[in-house]
Order: sequence, then structure tokens, then C-alpha cells
Amino acid sequence: MSAAPKALAVRELGLLGYREALDLQADLVVQRRAGAIPDTLLLLEHPHVITLGSGADPDHVLIGDAERERMGIGLFEAGRGGDVTYHGPGQLIAYPILDLKPDRKDLHRYLRDLESVLIGVARSFAVIADRDPSGTGVFTEQGKLAAIGVRVSSGWITSHGVALNVSTDLDLFETIVPCGIPDRGVTSLERELGRSVAMAEARENIVGAFADVFERSILVV
Repeated sequence: MSAAPKALAVRELGLLGYREALDLQADLVVQRRAGAIPDTLLLLEHPHVITLGSGADPDHVLIGDAERERMGIGLFEAGRGGDVTYHGPGQLIAYPILDLKPDRKDLHRYLRDLESVLIGVARSFAVIADRDPSGTGVFTEQGKLAAIGVRVSSGWITSHGVALNVSTDLDLFETIVPCGIPDRGVTSLERELGRSVAMAEARENIVGAFADVFERSILVV
């Protein structure tokens, strides 16, 4: 008889500042490493912010500090892998706090699994999306639909995660070179479908895709 799926606790946090999200993830990583909480998936949106990954080129931020502050866009070093990203309202952020032990201790597999989740979400909206050799993430013919930037700390505990453009103002991506790829545009579910998409529907679909790909049972917190 096969073992029952591990639990995945889902926490919907609404609009959360980037610094608050960093602090929360750091706390949950400690708790997960200690076994005090189950695997946890944080779902949220961020206020306007540009984040710099460990491989970020500062020149990929295309606006100066004065203009950025005038536009109300924050700037943070993220503590994750990857280059420069933009986050803002209308973009669904999913931060998995997962213990990859014992059978998923493979960073490459973890990234591919996250891409599979995002491809599944796109498919649930009848949007064709796939991987691309140009970089980690999920793309359609119109551009990059979702970005991925992760951190795996000691004990194989994950943090950071994915950003799916649902109804994001795509013009704001002109403030950066998204993920350091200058010749690829960005897109969103709303752009692909030509209609509005409810964030609640996107949240529901990403939870289902996570449960399928990572073989988890869902516990809503």
C-alpha cells in the first residue's frame, strides 16, 4: 500500500510588502527545518518592487533611484538565485517552504517541477505555455508568463519561488531587463486570453497544480 501524500499547508496572505515576506519566509524556513510546521505554500501579491537575485546585473534596472521612487517602486536584494525581476499587484506570487528530503534533493528537478506547476496552471486556462532554453521560467509565443527564482538552504528547505503574471501591468516591466533576457517580452494570463482573470481563480488553480506535481494533500490555513 502506498504512503499517504504529505500535507501542504496553504496560506493566502493578500498584498504583502517584500520585506515582510522575506522575514516571514526566514521564520518559516527555521520552523520547517525543525519540523514544527508542514510543507507550506504562501500565496500573495507584492506592492510595486524590483528585486535583485544573486546573479543580478545592476545595469538591468533601467530607471534611476529618483524615477523609481517617484513611481513608487521599491528595490531589494532578494537573497534568491536569478537576475532582476519586477513584482506588483496583479501578479500571483507563490513561495513554497518545502523540505525536499528525502527523495527530491535535486535543484534541477525542483526548478523543472516548478515549471511543470506553472505550465499546468496555464493549461487550466487553456493557455499554451512551455519551457524555453533561454532561461528558467515559463513562456508563451507572446513572451514570458512566469518567472522563477528560488533559494534552497541547509537541510534542503526551499524558499522564494514563482511569480505568475495574471493581470499585471506589463508596462512596468519596461523599468528592467526581465530576468536579464533583453530580447524576450513578457505576457500575462489576461493578455493571452483577452479577458479579465480573477486572482482567486489563479490561486485555486496553482494550488491544484502544486498538489499534483509535488504529490501533496492540501491543508488550507
